[in-house]
Amino acid sequence: MKSDSDIETHLDPERLPAHVGIIMDGNGRWAKKRLLKRTKGHERGSQAVRSIVTAATRLGIRTVTLYAFSTENWARPKAEIKALMVLLKKYIISERDAFNEHGIRLNVIGQKERLPEDVLRELDTSIKLTQHNDRILLNLALSYGAREEITRAVQAISVKFKNRELDLSDITSDLISDHLYTQGIPDPDLIIRTSGEYRLSNFLLWQAAYSEIYISPTLWPDFTENEFIEILKDFQNRDRRFGKV
Repeated sequence: MKSDSDIETHLDPERLPAHVGIIMDGNGRWAKKRLLKRTKGHERGSQAVRSIVTAATRLGIRTVTLYAFSTENWARPKAEIKALMVLLKKYIISERDAFNEHGIRLNVIGQKERLPEDVLRELDTSIKLTQHNDRILLNLALSYGAREEITRAVQAISVKFKNRELDLSDITSDLISDHLYTQGIPDPDLIIRTSGEYRLSNFLLWQAAYSEIYISPTLWPDFTENEFIEILKDFQNRDRRFGKV
């Protein structure tokens, strides 16, 4: 079996994606296949998060955005939501030292105010403690939905227009980008979705305009560093024209 270092030698460090977005899908199906509770799938999925973030940091990828909890996920059973929030809190606390050790800056995009107070408190603590880390930005998309994000941006711009802070000619794609949760963050070069589903599920719809998309059949808890690196190799073999010849 090839080691990580053997596989990585085939990567061009100059052509790595600056920003990778990942739709981490398949935790529930992973657990169901093993006759386990769905929460066990989420627990195993958190181990994959640690592995992939570590690999991305080592490789020099500057930004990773993980779709952790969508606005639609609030419609799931209350018991599952509670378990997910407990797991999220546990992850944030347990990874705090590793974030600082490896230079990982934590950020959250989405409706943070909808999260439980204790979870939000730990997130804010970790964000503050890692704010000066500059090796990689880890974006957790929590209570996130792209349509809600764009609606929020339109509302904010409309208020400024109404207050005559903006002219109609000032409303450009750059201005809209500046009113999104991802303000100041480059658009994702690559979006990976696990579990074999062919949809974006309301993830970074504006930002994904020219993202390369890779669909992996692997359920998220089984997603490995080796597969991640193979996907990066596939990305480097693509011809990105951005609508040009």
